[in-house]
Amino acid sequence: MLDFNHRPTLSEQVSERIDVALQQEQLSQVPRNYLGASRLGVSCDRALQFEFTHTPVDEGRSFTGRTLRIFAAGHVFEELAIDWLRKAGFDLYTETSTGGQFGFSAVNGRLRGHVDGVLAGGPESIGEGFPALWECKSLNAKSWKDTVKRGVTLSKPVYAAQIALYQAYMEEQIPGIASNPALFTAMNKDTAELYFEWVPFNGELAQRASDRGVRVIQATDAGELLPRISKDPAHYECKFCSWQDRCWPGGAQ
Repeated sequence: MLDFNHRPTLSEQVSERIDVALQQEQLSQVPRNYLGASRLGVSCDRALQFEFTHTPVDEGRSFTGRTLRIFAAGHVFEELAIDWLRKAGFDLYTETSTGGQFGFSAVNGRLRGHVDGVLAGGPESIGEGFPALWECKSLNAKSWKDTVKRGVTLSKPVYAAQIALYQAYMEEQIPGIASNPALFTAMNKDTAELYFEWVPFNGELAQRASDRGVRVIQATDAGELLPRISKDPAHYECKFCSWQDRCWPGGAQ
């Protein structure tokens, strides 16, 4: 039942203004014209293709202002992690000598990735070999605990594919980065607890992710719609997909 006597609180008024501003800012950004390598671990080929082609999401599934605030906070947590690692004795670089972000480009620039950082050195008692890829994520408490319990490969396969692919493609620019384990860092946004894991290079995973990127690009060029992850629209991943209505018009097909 609607409460017509409700007057927005100060928090509601200010938050709404911030959210509207963030949403307008996002809409004003030029969509990227490439497939982001960080997304190649997503489980559904068709969802990845929709993302690549900037296919409009279903009504009501656009990023809310709150979600955009969460994304923005993630960048702040990453900056904190960079500062803390440097203070702990790690020689961490997040920019190239020209001031740009470390990254790579493949498939004529249509597949690209940007790296959080590169470790050139660190404490002898901790290091597993350098140079090493550095990848950082901020997670809520539940997600963070699952990552600690099961490790990044099982808990966060999207991140694992991202790490492997980055190690493979960055090897030409930074020789040795694929030979040494990557340092995965996860921060618990609720408690500021930190989790670190050395992730050995997984060449097979990197190849699968790379092949998948090429497959998505080639299928899109050919006008081919890639298969769904499931034949059931009630599949748990389909239910939460931003393109469920578009992908399953009228239900199962």
